[in-house]
Amino acid sequence: MNKPDLIEKTQQKNNQRKNKIRFYYSFLTILLLVCLVHVGVSAFKNITKSISYHGKIKKMKALNQQAYMENQKLKEELDDFSSMKSLEAIARNNLKMAGKDEVLVIINKPQPPQQQNQNQNLKKKKKDKK
Repeated sequence: MNKPDLIEKTQQKNNQRKNKIRFYYSFLTILLLVCLVHVGVSAFKNITKSISYHGKIKKMKALNQQAYMENQKLKEELDDFSSMKSLEAIARNNLKMAGKDEVLVIINKPQPPQQQNQNQNLKKKKKDKK
């Protein structure tokens, strides 16, 4: 073999090695970029979920507070209803009764035309059944 042939072959082998190394480094660089993009997207999703959950927690706390206040109000009303005066007032309102020296005034609210027609139809059906 000639010396120039040998030099060419070694240069070709060196170039092939360099090309392989470049390919590996390029591949690893692309893989690293893909991993970085994946980590960035995951971090963004986690941050948005965290913000969303904090908003939901605030909303649920407000709803809990509102339910607690309504519960307290209902407990107070229950205590009020257990007294005789409140029971008498409820009975009067439901049975439309008046006490001594009282005048009972009943105000009928006008019904919408559609509801009046339904009420009349129900009355006719009841009469027809009898």
